[in-house]
Amino acid sequence: MKNRAKVVPHVIRVLFLLLFFVFIFKTKSMLWLLIFLFSLVIAIFFGRIYCGYICPMNTLMIPVDWLSKKANIQKLEGPKWLKNGYFTWISLLASLLLMVLTKVIFHIEFPLLIFWFVLSVLITIRYKPEVFHNLICPLAGPQKLFGRFAILSRKVNEEGCIGCKLCEKVCPSHAIEVSPEKSKASINTGLCFQCTECQNICPVNVIPYGRG
Repeated sequence: MKNRAKVVPHVIRVLFLLLFFVFIFKTKSMLWLLIFLFSLVIAIFFGRIYCGYICPMNTLMIPVDWLSKKANIQKLEGPKWLKNGYFTWISLLASLLLMVLTKVIFHIEFPLLIFWFVLSVLITIRYKPEVFHNLICPLAGPQKLFGRFAILSRKVNEEGCIGCKLCEKVCPSHAIEVSPEKSKASINTGLCFQCTECQNICPVNVIPYGRG
């Protein structure tokens, strides 16, 4: 049962990755943007499932992250100037502006999705996934904003938590932190991808998905 819980999310991600390439191949990138906009509404109810299961960047970043760690390439934390969190909004506005200007002035559709797709991979080779997910991705700002109000989300039952930090280590978006004072884990709903990594690794099974 646990193996199935690990495999299903990967299957969903691969299917959406294939759908992404179909849209790109057929020059229907606007349809993908509609999926993203719809996911913001979904995030209010179910959390950031777009980032955890639908986003093609995250899907490819998972194996790239694994490979870069194995090759001992991924060593650095994010640059200090990114830490304030504003850059995600700047990158979003810049992306929208670039898309509009290339359409109006040059009458072409700038391959914005492919640009960020490639950039996410290159950044993950050098930095932890959370750097791109939280501080660079142009889609992160809106997802964090809507996701923080999620009605359903991953949560930690503190009474049973043993503070082992295993969940903290596997979280791709650094949404989980173990308090040094209480030795209990807590989840930042705005950052949580609603994936199953923390739940699968928890030795005491205290990270369910439900009402926050």
